[in-house]
Amino acid sequence: MSTEVRIPKRERPSSSSLESFDRSGQRNLDPAVTSQEAALNRSHDRNAPWSIILAGGEGERLRPLTERWLGHHKPKQYCTFVGSRSMFQHTHDRADRISLPERKLTVIARNHERDVHSQLATAKAGRVISQPKNRGTAVGIFLALTHIRAQEPDATVIIFPSDHFVYPEDRFVELVRTAAQAARQMEHRLLLLGALPDRPEPEYGWIEPGHDLAWIQGYRVIAAKGFREKPGPDRCLQAMADGALWNTLILVGKLETLWMMGWICFPEVMKLFEAYGKSIATSEELSVLEAIFEVMPNRNFSTHLLERVPSQLAVVEMKGVLWCDWGRPDRILETLSHVGKRPAFSVRHATG
Repeated sequence: MSTEVRIPKRERPSSSSLESFDRSGQRNLDPAVTSQEAALNRSHDRNAPWSIILAGGEGERLRPLTERWLGHHKPKQYCTFVGSRSMFQHTHDRADRISLPERKLTVIARNHERDVHSQLATAKAGRVISQPKNRGTAVGIFLALTHIRAQEPDATVIIFPSDHFVYPEDRFVELVRTAAQAARQMEHRLLLLGALPDRPEPEYGWIEPGHDLAWIQGYRVIAAKGFREKPGPDRCLQAMADGALWNTLILVGKLETLWMMGWICFPEVMKLFEAYGKSIATSEELSVLEAIFEVMPNRNFSTHLLERVPSQLAVVEMKGVLWCDWGRPDRILETLSHVGKRPAFSVRHATG
C-alpha cells in the first residue's frame, strides 16, 4: 500500500469565506447564455481556467468492439457511439464552454494525429501536443502542465479525460465552473469530481469521503479520507456502504499545487519536465521533448499521485449528472438505454 505524503499547506481560507461562496456574486452557468456572451465573460476574467484534455489512450478494452464494428481498431475517444459527435468532440465542446481556445491544451499520441485533425475545427482546437510515447496519465498531465507553467505559473487548470460519457452537459459545465471557483479559494487542495456509484465497480477508482468542507452553490465539497484505485469486489461493496464516490479523474486545481505534488511523488519525472520547460518556445523544444521521453518512466496519475496525497484532495459530488467510463460495451449499452438513445453500432458487435 502506498504511503501517504503530506504536503506543506498554504494558509487555509476561513470557514466564513468557504460558506460565503453562494453569496459572492458569482453566478451559475445559465444554459441560455449565448456562446458569444460566454466568450466575452471568459476573456474578461483574469482567473479564467485552463483546460487540459487527455486523449492519448489506445482504447484497448474496446478493441474487439471497434474492430467488429468498424473493421479496424480506432481508439474509443475518437468513435461516435451515438449521435454525430465522438466522445473526443463532446469533451472539446464542453471545454470550449469553460476555456478560450488559447487556454486549452490536448495531449494525444502521435499515431492519433489524423483522427484529431479530422475531428477538430482549426479555429477552436487550441494547442495540440503529441507525445513521442505513452508513459501513463501522470506524464500526459504534466506534459500539458509544463506548457501552461511556461505562460502562467499561477494558473487554475481543469483536467478532462476524453473518453467518458456525461449527461446532461449543461449541468456538468455548471458543476465544473463551480469547482473552478472553489479551487481558487482552496488553493492547497485538488478538487476531484466524484460520481455517485450505483454498483460495486472494481474497475474504477474510489474516493473515501471525510468531513464536509463547504457547500458551494448547492454542491457539497468533502475532504477525501482515502483513495483506492481499482479495489476488489468485496472492498467495493464496503466502499459503497461507507458512502465512497467513483473517481472520474475530472480534476480542478492550482498548477502550483499540482507541480509541488509532482515533485514530492515522482521527482524523477519532474526533473525531466523542468528541463523540458526551459526549452519551450526555443529551437531545441522538439529535440528536448524527444530526449526526455526516451528515459521517461511510466507513471499513473491515480496510483502514483492521488493515492499518496489523500489529505490534499477534496471531492465535489456530481449531483444530478450521469457519468460513465465507457471502457466496456455493456457500459455503453446500459448508459444509452438509461437516456433513451440507440447506439450507432449493432448489439451483435458488442456481444461478438
